[in-house]
Amino acid sequence: MSWIHYVFRKKTNRQKYKPVILITGCSSGIGYALAELLHDQMEYRVAITAREKSLKTLYDRFEESERFIIRPLDVTSEISRQECIDSICEKWGSVNVLVNNAGISYRSVVEHMDEESELHQMETNYLGPINLIRLVLPSMRRIGRGKIINVSSVSGMLAMPTMSSYSASKFALEGASEALWYEMKPLGINVSIIQTGFIRSKSFENVYYSKKAEVCSISKDQAYCDYYANMTPFVAKMMSLSLTSPEKLAKLILNVVRTEKPRLRIPGTLDAYFFYYLRRLIPRRFFHEILFWCLPNAKHWAKDYSNLRK
Repeated sequence: MSWIHYVFRKKTNRQKYKPVILITGCSSGIGYALAELLHDQMEYRVAITAREKSLKTLYDRFEESERFIIRPLDVTSEISRQECIDSICEKWGSVNVLVNNAGISYRSVVEHMDEESELHQMETNYLGPINLIRLVLPSMRRIGRGKIINVSSVSGMLAMPTMSSYSASKFALEGASEALWYEMKPLGINVSIIQTGFIRSKSFENVYYSKKAEVCSISKDQAYCDYYANMTPFVAKMMSLSLTSPEKLAKLILNVVRTEKPRLRIPGTLDAYFFYYLRRLIPRRFFHEILFWCLPNAKHWAKDYSNLRK
């Protein structure tokens, strides 16, 4: 057999296998950018998803085909998760790559969070992705290959004030992903965490507030009001200055899909790299003290109502 025939045969075999990629949270941000990128990648079959109320955005932009479909998915709903996976498996047999991108963020200090808000945060950012993983693992295990790509955050390695619940959800996702990496390695299934930091987007405008946090964030005479007054514009400014766009992260995720054995943790932004190494270089006893004094106006926080004993 000539080498030309061998190369041609190898190329043909690659074209026959088109991995099925399921992406959650595609109505905006990274998910939307990834949908746009994969729309023209003919070597993949792609299912993009969003909640019912956001589907029009996807139908207006994308045309469905034999290799590109749009499906409704509310990651917090067991019925919606099962129907979405069943629909994809009925059409293509299995999901080979799961990109857990859907997520929300609450801006609230710990004292202002309530049980309903906590559950909403955890169901969207942790329980939803984990339950989707459970649904796709059996077929990946039978095939002997697959990829789980969980989009996390710098908040999964360190927490920030007014974002305790968001950080808790990302810490949980990263912890479960790490355990899953060990469990899946002998089965040929890859697990990766994309750690994003500040992204040049308008996502900071879509944050949620608990009822108490919403009242306090527009007040000037309540405990914690200065926390919100400083952290909200700080996050907005950092995102506007970021060099990383959703499109750049979409390319990174595609590169992970194409990599045979990707790493477990993959920093996706410059600040993610910075904090990754900073946390390892600075002794823990000093680390949080240094970060506290780097927060906007932190030395003046609570000065009008604190009963701190000097």
